[in-house]
Amino acid sequence: MSFTLRDARPEDSPTVHRLILALARYEKLEHAVTATEADIRDSLFGATPRAYALLAEVEGQPVGFALWFYNYSTFLGRHGLYVEDVFVEPEQRGKGIGKAIFADLARRAVAQGCGRMEWWVLDWNAPSIAFYRAIGAAAMDEWTVQRLEGDALRALAHAALQA
Repeated sequence: MSFTLRDARPEDSPTVHRLILALARYEKLEHAVTATEADIRDSLFGATPRAYALLAEVEGQPVGFALWFYNYSTFLGRHGLYVEDVFVEPEQRGKGIGKAIFADLARRAVAQGCGRMEWWVLDWNAPSIAFYRAIGAAAMDEWTVQRLEGDALRALAHAALQA
């Protein structure tokens, strides 16, 4: 079985959106998805794209994707590549597609002088964690994720306007 990886194009926005929904179902987070196809198109291909995507295809049919963006490490003084999502359809797993996606992203990071590549994984997702260990990733257990969203984000933004 062979597969190909290619950069997503604007006309792939519905496919990327479909794969995001499939990932959300797998992660039991479908209720959290508010992104639309239009949001995906604008974020990836609009006037100021801030994220990038690639598709994995088998016989011309999309079976997986990766979505990433660049962050910055003040300690390294270099950009990093942040992998927001990677998903391969369950029936296509175990065929080397996921490893090829991560290798392609690592190649991009190295070619662009990035100091590191990072991503998050849900703590219950043992198969993915085992895969990440197998490709050489290390857990950063000493860090906790912090998030501002929704009303809390708007309240803090409003407070800044009042200052």
